[in-house]
Amino acid sequence: MDWIKILAGNVRRLRVEQKLTQEQLAYDAEIDVTYLRGIEGGRRNPSVRVIGRLASILGCHPGKLLDESST
Repeated sequence: MDWIKILAGNVRRLRVEQKLTQEQLAYDAEIDVTYLRGIEGGRRNPSVRVIGRLASILGCHPGKLLDESST
């Protein structure tokens, strides 16, 4: 199981569903937009703290970002 790709797909899907740009989500999560692009591209391994901030902004439990059935 590739957790990074599962996380990437869930972050991207939730962001698009909520009509947020990468720039908006990155700004709200207090991370650089290139870092968010790396997360969504499956090239970056975010910390638990960053996963928590992304989940909070996306309105979900952090565990949902790692839910393989959601991709």
